[in-house]
Amino acid sequence: MTMGFAGAADAGGTLVISSDEDVVRVRQLTRTVAVKVKLSLVDQTKLVTAASELARNTLVYGGGGTVEVTVVDNGRRRGVRIVFSDQGPGIADLDLALTDGYTTGGGLGLGLSGSRRLVDEFDIETAVGEGTRITVTKWAR
Repeated sequence: MTMGFAGAADAGGTLVISSDEDVVRVRQLTRTVAVKVKLSLVDQTKLVTAASELARNTLVYGGGGTVEVTVVDNGRRRGVRIVFSDQGPGIADLDLALTDGYTTGGGLGLGLSGSRRLVDEFDIETAVGEGTRITVTKWAR
């Protein structure tokens, strides 16, 4: 289920990430949708933190991109899925980028590994010269 942003913020939406203000909007949309699916306050905070870090990475390292926030349902529970996409340079050494403590500076210092620990599902697709797509999901308990 995907809905446009206009008038459907509670159900999710797609945003362009091209400025620091857009990173703030990603945080706000993520929190709104997380509340709608009844994530606990702790899980809301984890998801918003991961979304903030990944949105900033999309802006800083990917040169900007898009984010799509959707409500998902697997038949047992609901959750929030967020997809970050950019057409940036891609990640040359994915294993290194996913290493705990690895940072190139400027972010929250969580890096990809920290973001991965904050969510229930984490998938990354990247190709040098083609960009990066990261999909994260947090399920209601």
